Amino acid sequence: MSAHSEAKKPLRQNGAAIEKLRRTQNFMDMTEANYRAIRGVGAVIERELPEALEQLYARIRKVPEIHNLFSSEEEIERAKRAQRNHWKSISAADLGAEYAARVHAIGTVHARIGLEPTWYIGGYAIIVDHLVHAIVNHFQQGRSLFPGQSAQVTAQMADTIASLCKVVFLEMDLTISVYLEQEELAREAAREEAIRKEQDLVAGSFGAVIGRIAERDLSGQVRDDLPAAYLTLRENLNSAMGALNGTLGAVLDTTQAIDRAAAEISSAAHDMAGRTERQASSVERTAATVEQVSATVSETATRVAHAEDFVVQCEAATGRFGEMIERAQNTMGDIAASSDAIARITDVMDGIATRTNLLALNTAIEAARAGEAGNSFKILAKEIRDLATRAAEASKEVRGLVNTARVQVATGVTAMGEASAAIGSIIAGVNEIGSHLRDIAIAAREQASALRDINGAVATIDQGTRQNAAMAEQTSAASLAMAEQAAALKAQLSEFRLARPTGAAKAPVRLAGPGARYAGVA
Repeated sequence: MSAHSEAKKPLRQNGAAIEKLRRTQNFMDMTEANYRAIRGVGAVIERELPEALEQLYARIRKVPEIHNLFSSEEEIERAKRAQRNHWKSISAADLGAEYAARVHAIGTVHARIGLEPTWYIGGYAIIVDHLVHAIVNHFQQGRSLFPGQSAQVTAQMADTIASLCKVVFLEMDLTISVYLEQEELAREAAREEAIRKEQDLVAGSFGAVIGRIAERDLSGQVRDDLPAAYLTLRENLNSAMGALNGTLGAVLDTTQAIDRAAAEISSAAHDMAGRTERQASSVERTAATVEQVSATVSETATRVAHAEDFVVQCEAATGRFGEMIERAQNTMGDIAASSDAIARITDVMDGIATRTNLLALNTAIEAARAGEAGNSFKILAKEIRDLATRAAEASKEVRGLVNTARVQVATGVTAMGEASAAIGSIIAGVNEIGSHLRDIAIAAREQASALRDINGAVATIDQGTRQNAAMAEQTSAASLAMAEQAAALKAQLSEFRLARPTGAAKAPVRLAGPGARYAGVA
């Protein structure tokens, strides 16, 4: 509460006391006549008050409950002086704001020192008893011998006593109201103190656990005896702490498993990325090799096609050559037949030469027989003989040539036969080579087509392998990031100190972090 509020508090209290004073005075019908009656005996009150106070404090000294409220006789004397001063206002009927404030202060002091209203009312009874007797004596001493005046004095005495009683009851009402007010304030203060203590107890019990939660220590439990209103909250908090312990423990175990799995996945992904990269490199080299082989096979197919064309040309040439050999063989046969005809002609010529020689011989014989007349026949016979001789020589020479030609033709025919057989073998071989080359060309084309398909498949595999390598690299990076995040989550979770069950681990065990000083604290 601020100083300004504290300064205004007495003003509010004084205002309430004055308002209370006015209401009570109006209810008691306290008039100016009552005030005059009190002032009329003011001197008596002031004179008799010390004696009344002596009687009061004599009684107080005999009652330990009241006497113990005073620390010394000096304090009793101060109390007497304060009461005399207060009664001066009463005897003067000065019952205004200052009086109300003084009554409120007196009531506050009585309530603070623990003076029960019983003793306060009893004390007033003692004082009023003495003052009433003194006032009665005062009026009896001045009583007149006349009956009318005696009645007047009695009425005045009654009014005075009644006014005094009104004032006493007024003050008792004001003081008891202060008692009640102070008692209410005390009860309020006690309630506030009880609430404060309860709050301190609850805040201390729950605050310790909550403070440990703030320090990531979840092993605490509220075990203090608390008011019944907080038992459910205590059980709920303890249950929540247990559930949170179990949940975070399970999360920590899972995180550790994830951390290990992530490390394994990261290692496997790294290895897979390396293998995939090496596989991509191998596939790339394979693709290049297959492409080269495909190009070589294509080129070989082209060359085989050219060779096949050349073989076809060779087959045509050997066919024509075979035909030429066959014609040559036919020609040789014709030459052989011509040689046989020439031999037969030569035989005819030999016969002619022989008959011509015989004719020449006969002619010579006839010429010799004729003598001179036969000289011309001698010359003719000589010429015929010469002609026959030359014809025989020519025939002999032709026969030799024909025999030589026949031998040569026979040799040529044999050679041409061999050549024809060789050419046939060559043609068969060329045909077979052509057949093989055609098969090779077909196989080469099929291989080239297959290699093109293989090359396309290898290219597709290469592209897929590159994509797999990229994905493996991304997977490796992602798994590494996941491993780092799992490690970070594990590090964050490890900062919590969890209360583990006895069978699982020694409870409580601080995993890591600044809250380790709580280890072993319930």
